[in-house]
Amino acid sequence: MTLPSPTATLYRATVLHTPDSPFLKADALQVQSDGGLLVESGVIRASGSYGDVRAAWPDATVTDLRGGLLLPGFIDTHVHYPQVRVIGGLGLPLLDWLGQCALPEEVRLSGDSYARGVARDFLGGLISAGTTTALVFGAHFQGAMHAFFEEAARRGLRAVSGLVVSDRLLRDELHTTPQRAYDEGKALIERWHGVGRALYAVTPRFSLSASEGILDACGALMREFPDVRFTSHINENGREIEVVRELFPSARDYLDTYERAGLVGRRSVLAHNVHPSDRELGVMADHRCTAAHCPCSNSALGSGFFPLRRHLDAGVPVSLGSDVGGGTGFSLLKEGLQAHFMQNLMGAEGVALSPAHLLYLATRAGAQALDLQDLTGDFSVGRQFDAVHLQPAPGTTLDTVFRHADSPERALAAAFATGTPADVARVWIGGDEVHRRG
Repeated sequence: MTLPSPTATLYRATVLHTPDSPFLKADALQVQSDGGLLVESGVIRASGSYGDVRAAWPDATVTDLRGGLLLPGFIDTHVHYPQVRVIGGLGLPLLDWLGQCALPEEVRLSGDSYARGVARDFLGGLISAGTTTALVFGAHFQGAMHAFFEEAARRGLRAVSGLVVSDRLLRDELHTTPQRAYDEGKALIERWHGVGRALYAVTPRFSLSASEGILDACGALMREFPDVRFTSHINENGREIEVVRELFPSARDYLDTYERAGLVGRRSVLAHNVHPSDRELGVMADHRCTAAHCPCSNSALGSGFFPLRRHLDAGVPVSLGSDVGGGTGFSLLKEGLQAHFMQNLMGAEGVALSPAHLLYLATRAGAQALDLQDLTGDFSVGRQFDAVHLQPAPGTTLDTVFRHADSPERALAAAFATGTPADVARVWIGGDEVHRRG
């Protein structure tokens, strides 16, 4: 046995994680009421009951986190960096909301100083909500993306993001050309992809605003840099789908517009997919392409009920996204709760979601979507210590429930039901503490 260095830390806590999918395995939720995680150089070296780990490594420094829940860091697979300051545009369908709320704000990120301020607001909100890894829909401006990656590196987030590219049906200030989209994307990849905790995601806004030329430029980047990720939107809103059909009359469906450009693969994440065809689900399953479910946004914009059962039956991976600013905030606890509500309202067509399902969707499923499952998403030995400590302030309702819960599972249910970013006491990414309440 190799002894840990003197800097090894033993975290003592009520530990919950889902290294397996509860959609496939009934006992996927693993719980240690008095658990121990030994962390050295940011990596989990041992896990189990606190007594056993302490006995094996008696010289490790102990950090006592009892009184709350220690969960894997949340992984948000669809969230918009430029939209943090326009959260809450309620009462509008997607295309109206874009025109009235989102796009005017996104134009402002052409100014580097403004973009830096937005990046600070965005990343501060994301991390304080317990998110440690995020697939971030970026900005339309190269300077704003440099500002984002610089701030993400300073804050320590595992950031997967890229330049958003479009050439029609938005505002003129947000349009580019296929050649410029390729050139600027390549420059950003060469500067940021694989640097520190940053990864690049090729990001056409959606086929409604991206011509075949833009999509082909994105495909060229994917072929030249095969380890980057891909993300965009799909099948969110009925009117959006109709316009895409008109713009691509030879395409079989919405997914085919991406498929023909070579953009659908194992490292592709498509947001929403509220109204998919059976063919699209079959292709996504064949490629292990993930659907990022954004339940608060689907409700706020009236997009519809996400057909989770159809995705699961087809074999399509599903993860969670907050979709700020179409969503209502950064908390994946709230997204999990809203997913639970909406599936209940679907009756027999819905899927009953337990706290284990919600934790999996907010953590391990996101790691798998981003092909980071060997790095993060659970507390298995060898993973990075990406963690969130939920410990509500004394006197709050959640604190009352935590103190009287008859099991950690019951406390986890309460965390999803009533938890907010105010209940996030501490956050670690790669063993580095990146947030502490107060």
